[in-house]
Amino acid sequence: MSVTIKACESANDLKAFVQFPYDLYKNNSYWVPPIKSDETKAVQAATNPAFESCDAKFWIAEKNGKVAGRVAGIINKAYNEKTGEQMCRVSRLEFIDDKEVSKALLDTVEAWAKEKGMIGIHGPLGFTNLDHQAILIEGFDHLPSIASEYHLPYYKEHMEEAGYEKEMDWVEFRLKLEKEIPEKALKLNDMIQRRYNLNVIHFTDRAAMKAQAPRVLNLLNTAFGELFSFVSMSEKLQHFYIDKYFEILNPEFVKLIEDKDNNLIGFIISLPSLSEAMQKAKGSLFPLGWYHITQALKKPKVVDLLLTGIHPDWQAQGVSAILITELQKVMQKYGVEYVETTGMIETNEKAINHWKNYDHIQHKRKRCFKKMF
Repeated sequence: MSVTIKACESANDLKAFVQFPYDLYKNNSYWVPPIKSDETKAVQAATNPAFESCDAKFWIAEKNGKVAGRVAGIINKAYNEKTGEQMCRVSRLEFIDDKEVSKALLDTVEAWAKEKGMIGIHGPLGFTNLDHQAILIEGFDHLPSIASEYHLPYYKEHMEEAGYEKEMDWVEFRLKLEKEIPEKALKLNDMIQRRYNLNVIHFTDRAAMKAQAPRVLNLLNTAFGELFSFVSMSEKLQHFYIDKYFEILNPEFVKLIEDKDNNLIGFIISLPSLSEAMQKAKGSLFPLGWYHITQALKKPKVVDLLLTGIHPDWQAQGVSAILITELQKVMQKYGVEYVETTGMIETNEKAINHWKNYDHIQHKRKRCFKKMF
């Protein structure tokens, strides 16, 4: 039976769009289900401020009477203005291992992009860099963090057969923590703090941490401004992500640093791994999801590094080393044994080389593909 592509026009269509990966990866021991209500909010203009600067359309593919795949097209107008290229983003691409299905989905989003006057298409990329992005191409036997992605091994072959080529890769590391922080590192960090009169901000309660969130996301806009695929976030969009992410953070695992004039110049945001808890939650916070999450926050053996940002003027001054050392003190207190990094652009040699100073493996690789018309 041939493939039917259906544009998501109704609430039921979007419900099927959101539901598909939960069905595709059911019983997969590596996929980490996101919270389904968050996924639903992300694909609706009424609940996602990103639609104010983006055009987006969503489709599902049906075969043999069942949903067999999905795809979204996103035109991020702010990003296109920044780069001077009229590109469409393919997003939220998922499909069964059937090239007729994947081709139909990609042909559909490409046709829409051409109608909109685009010169090419790339992705998977989301509305922002805090959204879903890239396809996993290495590391299928490792559990991802909640901020990463998981896909099945056949995705890469389907993309290449459809004429897509590599645009950019992200790499991820798993680090083994030493039981003690080297005395040399502690002395160096103390010297840097005293030299520049820097102040590290620590948190013990969520309210105080959340009050600092707007400063963090403003700095993120500055620190990430020149990175691949990044678009500055509006104030509305910042609050969207604050409400989504800052409620589940353990405040002790968030560190900020200010200069002598109280300007925020760096941050590191980490989180006890929630991957196994999210698998138990199965996409829902209630009735049991929240219990599994709160339990995971208490005695972590693995911590996920979610975001690190340093102001460009301070990127060669040892600020990141101070933040990591302060975070490591907390991880030692909790008995953390491993750290999972999220994706780092493969050309970001400074960040990658820093992690190579640890006992590590580079175990995952994700790819953004590109196809010009």
